[in-house]
Amino acid sequence: MKPSVLIARPVPKAVVDYASQHFDAVFSEQTLATEQALEKAQALRPSGIVFGGHLKLPAEAIARLPDSVRVLSTTSVGFDHIDVEAARKRGIVVTNAPSAITDCTADLAFMLLLCASRRAYEYSTLVRTGWKRNLGFDEMPGMRVSGKTLGIYGMGRIGRAVAQRARGFNMRVLYHDVQRLPEELEQGATYYETLEAMLPHCDALTLHAPATPETKGVIDARRLALLPRGAVLVNAARGTLVNEDDLIEALRSGQLRAAGLDTFQREPDPDPRLVELPNTFLTPHIGGATEETRTGLGLRALENVREVLSGKPALDPL
Repeated sequence: MKPSVLIARPVPKAVVDYASQHFDAVFSEQTLATEQALEKAQALRPSGIVFGGHLKLPAEAIARLPDSVRVLSTTSVGFDHIDVEAARKRGIVVTNAPSAITDCTADLAFMLLLCASRRAYEYSTLVRTGWKRNLGFDEMPGMRVSGKTLGIYGMGRIGRAVAQRARGFNMRVLYHDVQRLPEELEQGATYYETLEAMLPHCDALTLHAPATPETKGVIDARRLALLPRGAVLVNAARGTLVNEDDLIEALRSGQLRAAGLDTFQREPDPDPRLVELPNTFLTPHIGGATEETRTGLGLRALENVREVLSGKPALDPL
């Protein structure tokens, strides 16, 4: 018999085909919330559950999973929606899919940098609401990205992919992480032991650190003040990295020229003050929203499930 798997969110056809081939799969036509997923799991008693960041599995939810569940596989890089330790205590393997999303998230981060720096929201709004005259020579200039200095906070897979794109724009790349990369991975980027030491040198700062207790609110008024006046901030990682009250003040005062944001403290209902600011370029947490990436994420999640249920180590254990 094929092992049973509950797929708690809609997935692309290629993922449906793979799941149908290798598992006794039950598919959901909508993204299941926590209670819905628990009810399904208790009724179906699957060996594995595939889900995404919208399904929250804190300790109390983990405790209510049936004993049949051996693996929880999220179709995401982030895993702050899962109490991994609670699952581990129950003998449940938890996996994510860190490699499939790298390029698309890096593409989006660089899009945010370009759009924020070049005032894309303001220009688009002007055209759509009535562009009636040619702009004067001194009106609405943006910041050229080419040749500038980019600071990267978090030099994992996505941070390194952003650095690769920045080199194509002849940008100088700086980075801070908990430890220095091997020279072959740095590719000429300059390492700073502390975030505070790096910030004064950054024309733009892009965030690619994980959401942890240590990184919560790490970008606050004190650190924003260390950036050169008129710098640009990009966040395609997690909204919890940024103190949004301090961010809004920096955008209003001109300490920050602009911000490109894909993640927010409150999702899907971001602070209206951010939405109202003309110098923000905002996207709805869609770093992996391409057909290629969503197919890759789904397949990787199922490959993790298949390995675990075959008695092998997970490809991407947490």
